[in-house]
Amino acid sequence: MSAIRAAVDAGDLAVTPPDSVVIERPKNRDHGDYATNAALQLAKPAGRPPRDVAEAIAAHLRTSTSIAAVEVAGPGFLNITLSDAAQGELARLIVAAGSAYGTSDTLSKEKVNLEFVSANPTGPIHLGHTRWAALGDALGRILTAAGADVTREYYLNDAGVQVDRFAESLRAAALGHEAPEDGYVGDYVTAIADRIVAAHPDITTMAEPDALAIFRREGMELMLAEIRKSLAEFGVEFDVYFSEQAMRDKGELDAALASLRAHGHVFEQDGAVWLRTTDFGDDKDRVVRKSDGEWTYFAGDCAYYLDKRERGFDRLIYMLGADHHGYVGRLKAVCASFGDDPDKNVEVLIGQLVNLLKDGEPFRMSKRAGTIIWMTDLVDLLGVDAARYALSRYSTDSPIDIDLDLWAKQTSDNPVFYVQYAHARISSLLRNAVELGITRGDDYDPSLLAEPQEGELLGALGEFPRVVTSAAELREPHRVARYLESLAGTYHRFYDACRVLPMGDEPATDTTRARLWLVEATRVVLANGLGLLGVSAPERM
Repeated sequence: MSAIRAAVDAGDLAVTPPDSVVIERPKNRDHGDYATNAALQLAKPAGRPPRDVAEAIAAHLRTSTSIAAVEVAGPGFLNITLSDAAQGELARLIVAAGSAYGTSDTLSKEKVNLEFVSANPTGPIHLGHTRWAALGDALGRILTAAGADVTREYYLNDAGVQVDRFAESLRAAALGHEAPEDGYVGDYVTAIADRIVAAHPDITTMAEPDALAIFRREGMELMLAEIRKSLAEFGVEFDVYFSEQAMRDKGELDAALASLRAHGHVFEQDGAVWLRTTDFGDDKDRVVRKSDGEWTYFAGDCAYYLDKRERGFDRLIYMLGADHHGYVGRLKAVCASFGDDPDKNVEVLIGQLVNLLKDGEPFRMSKRAGTIIWMTDLVDLLGVDAARYALSRYSTDSPIDIDLDLWAKQTSDNPVFYVQYAHARISSLLRNAVELGITRGDDYDPSLLAEPQEGELLGALGEFPRVVTSAAELREPHRVARYLESLAGTYHRFYDACRVLPMGDEPATDTTRARLWLVEATRVVLANGLGLLGVSAPERM
């Protein structure tokens, strides 16, 4: 930008300087450290060929001591190569920033409600929900790093038929009976039933309605406690657990319906109350209240949306499973029915299925009916770090196969091991430096980082803030994981080509200290990136 302004001030260009220009890092390092198409954008308002505009800007760029070379390429692209000193200065900036490196204020104006997992309190967290736990928590961390004000929320479906069936299933287990049709089975049901019976020894002889009320209330409390414990052990904490039943008890469904009526999208037909969601792209109109006066599940969706908006959230992100694909149009229509902008106020991310493989074959748990795989099972098989990384490494809309043999390996074939090993390798090097009495000092000569592998590593480190911002804006945590793997590979190549610590009785040099700054900067970025995924950065492996 300063070069463009200088060209304008010098009379070399007759344009109004733009507010910003696009600068990218070329995939081919032979094309420089940075590239921009600014000249092509300014050619028309300047009334000159793009290459002429590029040459005018290049002349002013070349006056900077921080720039080693500027090339005008193709129709008018500018390829810019930094001096070794300018590029090496990045290591100092990263070390100084520490855990703040990679953060920005890009999304600072957004107050985001991020809802994910939201599994019914009728059973443990299963494999599909576990993917959302990993992805949702990582996305929350990344959005926060990009400056957004994020509230992580879990919606408790603690009202309705499913909870009634859960209570009935607990009572049946307590009495030694078969579970009711469409009820819940499994070891966890028996375990919860036993705990409730221990607290209420006479519950098995109580009148059914009284017993069911206790099983319902305490069963949900115990199940929710287990869910929260599993999530916490997985590194996931929610700011809000929002109760559907509490929302109903406060009359929020009536209030939501009144608001929808005021916006003019409610009609009555066959004794039921409907919302005309087809006006906003939904595939059919939706019943809000049935002819018998009962609220529908959709009514809860409407009231919950309004509750979030009234709490001041301007962007609502829903992370839902593949079986909820129909909710995209439905929630967008709810948003529009309240007079909001569905392109601004609502986002629905749909996740796909997770399959586990072992020895190349689908893996199934055999210890319980239904062969359901819970979050705790996956953690037992892989550990928290590998499980979280494996589930965050792929785009949300892609079905994934997790090879248990691969992710359990302690080799570079395992992506999370590969990244963590790079951090541990750096930590070991830094410990060795301390043992040798070598410190990087308070200053260094960045121009000494002149080897190609050092330049490649510095270039990779410089990409981290852009990757984080892109992952936040596109809601794609997997971008951070893939970046970390690339960075780890770049570091390993640097380490193999550039000796950091002296051998034998060799003295430490200024190059030694400069490389220690670069190594520490790499450690900072690896730790920050792993932290965004909720994965540890071990110092020893």
